[in-house]
Amino acid sequence: MTVLIILAVLFIALVVIVPLIERSNFRMSNEQMGKMGRWILPLLVIMVIIQLVMYYVN
Repeated sequence: MTVLIILAVLFIALVVIVPLIERSNFRMSNEQMGKMGRWILPLLVIMVIIQLVMYYVN
């Protein structure tokens, strides 16, 4: 039952957020995307390490 509620909330969020993003004039240049993309992998590694520590501590 909880899975269905989560899926329903995600679907409603998609139906609301996607049109809002399409109407906005928010655009990023390739340079800005490159700067942000440089941070994604290190942040994911840090997140995995924190999750492993939390798993083994509990």
